[in-house]
Amino acid sequence: MNDVLPDIPRLYTALAEWLACIIYISVLKKKLKGWQLISFSSGALIVQSVFLVLTKDLPIVFWIPCMIAAIGMMFFLIYMSCDINALEAGYFSVRAFVAAEFVASLEWQIHFFFLNGEKYNLLIDLLVLSVIYGFLFLLIWFLEKRHIPNEGKLNIRPRELWSTIFIGAAVFGISNLSFVTARTPFSGKYAQEIFNIRTLVDLGGFSILYAYHIQLNELRIRHELKAVQNILQNQYVQYQQSKESIEIINYKYHDLKNQIIALRAEEDEEKRNAYLTQMENEIKTYEAQNKTGNHVLDTVLTTKNIYCIKNGITLTCVADGTLLNGMDVIDICTIFGNALDNAIEYVQQIEEEKRLIHVSVFAQKGFLMIRFENYYEGKLKLEGGLPATTKNDTVNHGYGLKSIRYAVQKYDGVVNVVQKDNWFELQILMPLLTRLPNN
Repeated sequence: MNDVLPDIPRLYTALAEWLACIIYISVLKKKLKGWQLISFSSGALIVQSVFLVLTKDLPIVFWIPCMIAAIGMMFFLIYMSCDINALEAGYFSVRAFVAAEFVASLEWQIHFFFLNGEKYNLLIDLLVLSVIYGFLFLLIWFLEKRHIPNEGKLNIRPRELWSTIFIGAAVFGISNLSFVTARTPFSGKYAQEIFNIRTLVDLGGFSILYAYHIQLNELRIRHELKAVQNILQNQYVQYQQSKESIEIINYKYHDLKNQIIALRAEEDEEKRNAYLTQMENEIKTYEAQNKTGNHVLDTVLTTKNIYCIKNGITLTCVADGTLLNGMDVIDICTIFGNALDNAIEYVQQIEEEKRLIHVSVFAQKGFLMIRFENYYEGKLKLEGGLPATTKNDTVNHGYGLKSIRYAVQKYDGVVNVVQKDNWFELQILMPLLTRLPNN
């Protein structure tokens, strides 16, 4: 480093890096809370400060390794404090580091400009530091909070992380090049010039990473919306196919009835008559079930029930389908199709005697209540108010319940998920359907 220019005090740098981490921790989903977070983050500040102060006078060859170690400490603080994976922690660590470089550089440039080679007292130094750090980090907090998902996750992929690392490394290298050597086309020779280069490059780097972050967030939302729309369409297609299949089955049963009548006309043995009587009763039972008063709901329930019977799952239903007559066909398919698919997928993983699913549709105090219950083992983990997907591919899964919430919100309804002992409950509450949904 160039000894002629007064570099940023290491304590100022440590404080900026720590505050940048705290800004991102505050907008992400936290793993540590309360006194745990305060104690851990305070310890991290002490370690960061001691490390940067002790490595101040090391030879220039150790400068880059020390900076990498500092970023590693920032990564550890974010990763241990937030409920995110390593890729996401790395992504936000790089962004926090660039933000810290910009804030520290701007504060020191203003400090150096007004100081002009003289020394102010400690109180004025701390006042300038507090005002500039406070204003800039508060501004960064407002900017970041607007573009962080409610569940605090972006599903960062390796390619996106490496892009962020490349941008961060380029920004850091160019902004500090003048402090290493003045013999390049991109270096400055005078103090104010060097400070301008560093601050402006850091500002540009932060702006690039912020724009990249907005783009990633928009792509995530676009991908999520497309996935939800595909689920809506697939459930409707399944409904149409199931409707046609059930109609064919009904025709076959009517034909079977006629065959039974023909067989009864003949002289048969008593056991055969008893067997035919049993067959007829089973047909009547089939015709009577899932007659809720809404043909769309009947079709969905019948289709799912057939699958449950084949897979040893007990599906029961108490539903007043007439309460759904004001709901769009696609929305009924989405809500009941996805909810039952999720319940069926889970109970297939447990013992057959515990494969229980119950569906309820009823009116209560002027509201429509839809409830799905299934036997559940383990502890329920929620993300954004909904259960976290258990699939390894979180990018392409986990949209079933989001599509349910999307459909319910069209009717000013709410979705709630709870666990009661060994039962999982998906509760949907909305006003009684007397009008068209909000688009």
